Amino acid sequence: MLEQVHKHITSELQQNAKTDIIFILASIALNLIALAINSESAVKSRTDPTALTIMLLFVALVILINMVAIIGLLKGKQTRTKLLNGLIAMYRDQQVDKYYDASLLSSYSIRYNMFVLVVVGTGIITIVVPFVMR
Repeated sequence: MLEQVHKHITSELQQNAKTDIIFILASIALNLIALAINSESAVKSRTDPTALTIMLLFVALVILINMVAIIGLLKGKQTRTKLLNGLIAMYRDQQVDKYYDASLLSSYSIRYNMFVLVVVGTGIITIVVPFVMR
């Protein structure tokens, strides 16, 4: 039974990592696409008020998608921590915890913080650059 629980936890950890990758890549891709569209719209908005409306809509979309990605990453961080704590407890009960360094938890936490920083950073650049160009 213990082996089944171990497989389930590791499977959940793998799914968690895949979900995090989707959130990160989707938000960065959207940010870069929105940056390109808004940069073009910034030039056109000097003479066409519709282009400014398009820019504002993409800003709202960037904010929404980045918020969803950040919430998803923070939930992923919480889930990973809980799953790893469960694994560590299982390893401790089986007296094999010396083979898993518990300091990895802080490394994962730092990594998630960096992912959030990348999403926020690209989002800010996506929003600010076109308005500076305008």
